[in-house]
Amino acid sequence: MYSIFRDLAIIILSAKFLGLVARKFAAPQVVGEILAGLLIGPCILNLVQGSDVLSTFAEIGVVLLMFTTGLGTNIKELLKAGPIATFIACVGVFVPLVGGTLLYSAFFGFAAVGTPEFFRALFIGTIMTATSVSITVATLQELGHLKSFLGTTIVSAAVIDDVIGIIVLTCVIGASSGEGSSLGGVLLNTVLFFLVAIGIGFVIHYAMKWLDARNPHTQRITIVSLAFCFAMAYLAEQYFGIADITGAYIAGIVLCSMSDAPYVERRVDISNYVIFAPVFFASIGLKTDISGLTPEILLFSVCFVLVALATKIIGCGLAAKLCRFKWGDALKVGVGMMTRGEVALIVAKKGLEVGVVDSVYFTAVILLIVVSSIATPLVLKMLFAKMPPVPHPSQVK
Repeated sequence: MYSIFRDLAIIILSAKFLGLVARKFAAPQVVGEILAGLLIGPCILNLVQGSDVLSTFAEIGVVLLMFTTGLGTNIKELLKAGPIATFIACVGVFVPLVGGTLLYSAFFGFAAVGTPEFFRALFIGTIMTATSVSITVATLQELGHLKSFLGTTIVSAAVIDDVIGIIVLTCVIGASSGEGSSLGGVLLNTVLFFLVAIGIGFVIHYAMKWLDARNPHTQRITIVSLAFCFAMAYLAEQYFGIADITGAYIAGIVLCSMSDAPYVERRVDISNYVIFAPVFFASIGLKTDISGLTPEILLFSVCFVLVALATKIIGCGLAAKLCRFKWGDALKVGVGMMTRGEVALIVAKKGLEVGVVDSVYFTAVILLIVVSSIATPLVLKMLFAKMPPVPHPSQVK
């Protein structure tokens, strides 16, 4: 029983230390936290083993992570990019989804539609769909192009990309759950959930704005917001078979235009940053199984990274070109969308929980995150240095 306190102490200290080391080497802190899980887990030192309590902490961490992501969404900026960002995001999900499915099938054999092996291949493609919004924003901000039309388009497309990716994740998990639900039934449940979420969200939005106006910057705002987050996560999972992270993300979107949204985001992020998020990211490393890492799996991991990067560049780049961007700017859009991070981990972890993907494939996901997180800033810097931004045709008078 009391061993959980020892495990938490080891996880938090090692995750934060290696997170800071990763940041010193210009890599995302999340990479260090994942490596900490690998280091202290069964793979190397075997200091901490997975447990139900740690799994619960990790689940809370991922729910809060998606909630704060929704809270930080700028609806006005999201709508400003409009159809262009949506089209880029849709193509940016479809091409990697197909590419990942074909890659797995090429390695392990093509399976009939509806079989467990088919859903395993489809899930590998689903992992490839996610784009890391945080890493993209940080990179564009550092390069001074975050507020340009090009930067706004990339960030908006990345946000929409994650929304579509979560919907795809929900459909794939539901259809592969073995509970007899058809894909049509899953899509119906998804639509029903979003309709219910819109109805609840409309009421909660105005109720929270009323409460916020009378109790600005108070703990009760954070408490009620958290309660709404967990309620939506429960509603999504329990009654609609939708991933709990979808409910948490929608809760964040509902509250993101509230005056105290940044305040709530900071307060929630403190608790999550200190304990729950490190446990979540470290748990990825703890659950990563390298004992079954064969030369074939290693080769697959390398090809997984290459296909994931190439399909984002090609899909998003060509979509941007179809939206009348110049070739140089279209390439920047593709490269800006290729970085992966938290959402890819969340998708992979969900697949592991429902048995759609084996833990050995976490090696490929972690490798993709590390490579894309380091390569994206470097390539974008080179592209922006050689090819100055070109205004979109809609901006030219």
